[in-house]
Amino acid sequence: MRINLKIVPNAKQAKIISEGDGYKVYIPAPAVDGKANAYLIKFLAGHFGVRKSAVTLVRGETSRHKVVEITGL
Repeated sequence: MRINLKIVPNAKQAKIISEGDGYKVYIPAPAVDGKANAYLIKFLAGHFGVRKSAVTLVRGETSRHKVVEITGL
């Protein structure tokens, strides 16, 4: 399954909110040196109950708008 995400880094707490055709994800990690992407993958794996290796960043590595593919659901 592929989902569209809008990322908000440096949030106080991690949470995910449905927004239109995708999700808005708040993460406490800064958008520096890939820390936000690493935290995002870990957070989504826990949220959807899959391994981190099942979550792949398809598009938007340096953007706040990302496309993520999750396998094994």
